[in-house]
Amino acid sequence: MREVRVVGANGTQIGVMQTRDAIVLAKKHGLDLVEIAATARPPVCKICDFGKYKYDESKKKKENKKTAHVNKTKEIQLRPRCEQHDFDFKLARAIDFLCQEMKVKVYLRFRGRENAHKELGFDAVQRFLDKLEPYGKADTKPRLVGRGINVLIQPLPKRDRAANPRANSDEERASLEDESHDDNETNTASENDLNNAFEKLEVPAEGEKS
Repeated sequence: MREVRVVGANGTQIGVMQTRDAIVLAKKHGLDLVEIAATARPPVCKICDFGKYKYDESKKKKENKKTAHVNKTKEIQLRPRCEQHDFDFKLARAIDFLCQEMKVKVYLRFRGRENAHKELGFDAVQRFLDKLEPYGKADTKPRLVGRGINVLIQPLPKRDRAANPRANSDEERASLEDESHDDNETNTASENDLNNAFEKLEVPAEGEKS
């Protein structure tokens, strides 16, 4: 029988004890024994309501995803002479990202003879920024860095931001497919395994020797 470090329902450290004793203690309070740190030595278990624990963990994960989106920066690359179709497609991508609370870095690179006409590049970037005004605001004016132009766009607060014109379209979901992964299968597996260390453990009757 292995030992585990037990944390009480109110977060207090109960101490190290045999798994059997920890399960008995949890059941005494009408709660479950949930393994929360399997790699620790000894493993850490918490006495709590397993259903509420799963709900709290799911809520934390959703909040972490929101934070990850806010801190994420996506790059959109432009060309000085950009075809209208390409321009519109990249504009839609930028709007998608800004409406998902992501920052957008616009980068335009000059190649060969394009270096002699940098004004075309600045015009293209400024036109792009003008179209994005309802959704985001540039931190600074577009700047020439090396052989390209850079500018970072911050999403406007949701209350001040225009609605994404294709918010309910299949195209938007496809464009952000690489940003939103469905972890349901993984979550289910991990949740089912949380109590695996104890589910087949039989607690001996009082007075019975182990």
